[in-house]
Amino acid sequence: MRTLLRRTATVLAGLFVLFVLIAPSDLEEFTPEAFLRVPLEGLIGVMVLVLLPDRFRKPAAVLGGVALGLFTVVKIMDIGFDVVLYRPFDLVLDWPLLVPAIDFVDVTFGRFASVLAVGLTVALVAGIVWLASISVLRLSSSAAGRRPVAIRAVALTAVACVSLAVPGIPVYSDAAATALVDHARRVKVGLHDQEVFAAEASVDAFRGRTDLLSSLQGKDVVFTFVESYGKSALDMPDVRAKLADGDSRLKAAGYSARSAYLTSPTAGGGSWMAQATLLSGLWIDNQQRYRNLVASDRLTLPRAFRESSWRSVGVVPGITQAWPEGDFFHYDEIYDAGRLGYKGPRFGYATTPDQFTLESFQRNVRSKVHGPVMAAIPMVSSHAPWSPTPDSVDWEKLGDGSIYSTMPASNDPPESIFGRDPAAVRADYAHSISYSLESVVSYLEEYGDENLVMVFLGDHQPAQMVTGEGASRDVPITIVAKDPAVLREVGSWKWDDGLKPGGTAPVSRMSDFRDQFLSAFSPPQA
Repeated sequence: MRTLLRRTATVLAGLFVLFVLIAPSDLEEFTPEAFLRVPLEGLIGVMVLVLLPDRFRKPAAVLGGVALGLFTVVKIMDIGFDVVLYRPFDLVLDWPLLVPAIDFVDVTFGRFASVLAVGLTVALVAGIVWLASISVLRLSSSAAGRRPVAIRAVALTAVACVSLAVPGIPVYSDAAATALVDHARRVKVGLHDQEVFAAEASVDAFRGRTDLLSSLQGKDVVFTFVESYGKSALDMPDVRAKLADGDSRLKAAGYSARSAYLTSPTAGGGSWMAQATLLSGLWIDNQQRYRNLVASDRLTLPRAFRESSWRSVGVVPGITQAWPEGDFFHYDEIYDAGRLGYKGPRFGYATTPDQFTLESFQRNVRSKVHGPVMAAIPMVSSHAPWSPTPDSVDWEKLGDGSIYSTMPASNDPPESIFGRDPAAVRADYAHSISYSLESVVSYLEEYGDENLVMVFLGDHQPAQMVTGEGASRDVPITIVAKDPAVLREVGSWKWDDGLKPGGTAPVSRMSDFRDQFLSAFSPPQA
């Protein structure tokens, strides 16, 4: 019995190491064929451990096991980041993103869930490193006890891999080595990214100009970010129908609209980086760049408006605690979640329903006697997990938001997007985007006038569970106005008519928009 247990332990250790070495870093590649390969790294590792002197073998096996365990953790991070953010984990730049991830769990599912998630993560990491260490140690001891057999087995396996190799049909795998090389390259890029960003930020054609935005004088200009509103949403019948309906209603109300696409620096999450990219004109695709940006004196759109005699306002329902970055954007006033006056329930991640956010902006800012206002409003109702979503309400009935407590969905707990039927998740996503778009269209109908200019856009695409494999990072952007002079200024952009950009609509980087906008509405530089 003891012999059987030892052999079973050895087999399980071998299967674990084999799985770790050849498992892809992309869930889409988890196929039976992917695991029918011989890991070259495993053959080399066995040979090295077998040939080492006995006094060095055990320490080397333990170190190798720890390294294998950490490699496993990084591979799991790669898979998670690919599922949510469409890219692998960056060992240099992505550690700060773990804090927002914890905050998301805390806000959406509660403090107990976030503490539990952190505890389980720590235990999982420790468990994986321990398991990898004892597995490598077990295999090392077993191979060393049968050194001649182990050497012959490695040699025969290597010869078989070479002999049986057929073009297009891989017999061996170097996935682990390839992954390590890829991460090493990203580490090198990450270590130099601060210098690259500083060089990009040093170039600003609009710095010091005092004649900006003269073509918009007297207008209230509102930049509205629709959370997770990506190009993929336009393929969904509910969203297409909502945009078509919005087009008809806005035309009837005297509005015209132009739409195109922007390529976001992020996907699946990181809304604050996309918003900073649009407002600053710099490519903000990691937290280090974001920190460097908000510590700089970069001319942002809010600052440009403020210095051109607009009142600059930030309406940020997603901010629930101190927000020192607000000073960087040069808002005259910031309305965070606590200042919006909302007394209703939460719907998933969202602190306030989008319609209430817009109503609060109208009540606190535009309904009062005022000079021209520029506002940036990142809405949050279409934030994952996209369920539950509130219903639209007559504007005059919104009050302090207590009316939302009467909605059946207000009592529904948020549902994780993982482990659910993807079709149901996509349906929830489409419904939440439709609600957010309805809020924007209805606001324009209810409160719009000749002096209102609305720019609304997505911040990033949703998670791959919604978009599918290989989706772009493009998001729709639309400018809406009643005054035809406003849209004449952007005629050179060649954007499509209406709220829905077509498949051949112009695409530009989100970081190009600041300069494009300032150029369109400012006099040519002498």
